[in-house]
Amino acid sequence: MLGVSTVLLAVANAEEWAGVRVLLAEVLGYRVLTAQSVKKALALTEEANIDLVISEATLEGEDALSILQHCRVSLPNAMRILVKEPDCDNQKNHEAAELAAIYQFIRKPIDDEQIGLVVKRALEAAELARRHRLISRELKLSDDSPIFATKFDNQIVAQSSNFEKLVYISEPMAELCSLAKQAAVTDLPILIQGETGTGKELLAHAIHFNSKRTDSPLLVQNCGGMSDDLLHSELFGHKRGAFTGAISDRLGLFRAADGGTVFLDEISEVSSSFQVSLLRFVQEGEVKPLGSDHTMICNVRIICASNRRLDEMVEKGEFRQDLYFRLKGFELVVPPLRERRDDIAVLAEFFTRKYCESMNVKLLGISNNVLDKLRCHKFPGNVRELENEIRRMVALAKDGEYLTTHHLSKELASIDPNSMGNKEFRHMPIDGETLKEKVETLEKSLVWEALSRLRWNQSKVARELGLSRVGLANKIKRYDLQHSN
Repeated sequence: MLGVSTVLLAVANAEEWAGVRVLLAEVLGYRVLTAQSVKKALALTEEANIDLVISEATLEGEDALSILQHCRVSLPNAMRILVKEPDCDNQKNHEAAELAAIYQFIRKPIDDEQIGLVVKRALEAAELARRHRLISRELKLSDDSPIFATKFDNQIVAQSSNFEKLVYISEPMAELCSLAKQAAVTDLPILIQGETGTGKELLAHAIHFNSKRTDSPLLVQNCGGMSDDLLHSELFGHKRGAFTGAISDRLGLFRAADGGTVFLDEISEVSSSFQVSLLRFVQEGEVKPLGSDHTMICNVRIICASNRRLDEMVEKGEFRQDLYFRLKGFELVVPPLRERRDDIAVLAEFFTRKYCESMNVKLLGISNNVLDKLRCHKFPGNVRELENEIRRMVALAKDGEYLTTHHLSKELASIDPNSMGNKEFRHMPIDGETLKEKVETLEKSLVWEALSRLRWNQSKVARELGLSRVGLANKIKRYDLQHSN
């Protein structure tokens, strides 16, 4: 094995196993952890990267086979050994042991040297299996093969012309991409709204490369944190001597992208005075560089993005209404990751493949425990946060391993999927409904309660429920909720 192997002893009587512990730790050089309860053993499997588990069948009166069954899912690389009592041969234990995929059984009384030999051989077998998996994988790989085979590969949506970079299987993203494709073939301005990290720029690129302007440039400008003069210079250009430091003429993005597309990110951050210049350009296509007396006409499509709701800014007088209506020829709202949890697994697999390639790491996949924890996280940073988490995990992993909870950040590793949503679902009706119907009943009830309490202020309701305005409107229509004055 690579490095020092870690052995977990899940045993009822630590004194009975003292000789084995000394042999494994001091003679064979393994790191040895001991647990005398199921709860402690399960906690150690989450905290440490275990290579081998030896467990008795019962700990403190509890069935300890659950430890080995848990390890099969959360630590698929770990070898599992079950210690049986001399007279224990019942059918129930045999069935449970099969579910745990036991490597070897050991029957009491304990023989220190025998156990030492079994552990050594088990770890050697694990290393051989790891090498075999790597060799088999390398023989099967071709230039267009995935880094590893997963059950999600057939579900990842592979669209043509740059939409293939938008990885999803969820209905909200399917609807968004369908609308985006329709918008792409027009020449209307497009406003993309969504939280930070949802992939607004990626969508803008896909739209451009599916438009009739695909052979012309797509230029990007982030409008956040820039003074009016600097932003004007970047977009409209300037003449030499227009201001201190202007030692030469500058073309500007609008003229440089003539015939193509300009993507303006964080459009909500531009000043009210600059909004006037932008409105004139959107209306007339007129460009007047700083320091110039001449106006030129450019043929450029504008795609804007904002992580703030422009309609709410208009209501507050923070954004020009006429500019807002000009920019939203098509309005696309990218749903946050928490509203499309079906995509978390396929995105995790996609990013794992991506960083395996860039870091030259050969992994086998992601454990189900990791995926369960990822699905329960709210991801305030959305897809960008998920990508950063997977990149970190791949950097910590070794060739031939699965990504397990041991590789997760502390915040995500501490999530208990079994406790998620208990409070919200405890009043769910139980009679005469399928699971889907129960979920829909609960969702309808939550939406109706929020609408009633907030007097149908849909902006406030959407914010409270973590929905987009479009997402909330769809649910109101779906459940036929009526506003009674």
